[in-house]
Amino acid sequence: MEREKVQSERPVKSVEDSRSEQVHILFPGLLNHQGRLYGGKLLEWIDEIAAIVAMRHCGGNVVTASIDHLDFKAGAKMGETVFIQAYLTYVGRTSMEVRIDSYVENMEDGMRHLINRAYFVMVAIDQDGKPVEVPALQINTIGQQAEWEAAKRRQEYRKQRSKEGF
Repeated sequence: MEREKVQSERPVKSVEDSRSEQVHILFPGLLNHQGRLYGGKLLEWIDEIAAIVAMRHCGGNVVTASIDHLDFKAGAKMGETVFIQAYLTYVGRTSMEVRIDSYVENMEDGMRHLINRAYFVMVAIDQDGKPVEVPALQINTIGQQAEWEAAKRRQEYRKQRSKEGF
């Protein structure tokens, strides 16, 4: 009921309205001494796509407020294609949580293997850097509802960690 009230008071956009993808081919300058993609380079790419998703949702500028979760599950090597997909999982008053999944894509059969999953919290800001209200998020599927509920739990965890000084 509370969520319905919020949605009726401000514009509403769907998850699909801001979903974004990137594709990168791995060249030597992107690799570390072990021949794998630098974690920092992948972090740069996922921060960028998180900003794109959030900006598409709010129609303005954003800043990265937190990297809530960042799991490196596997590496990526020279010549491989990295496919990055990002979408909103939760929207507060001024903040948005973005889930980013990164895959190595097999060019022969199109199969993707997860190499990284991350959750970023982005905050919409005005020209003076002050937080501004964002459109509400319309949930259309059971999967999106499950993402929303999990994001609410992560939000509570972030609040608790903040109270503890983290």
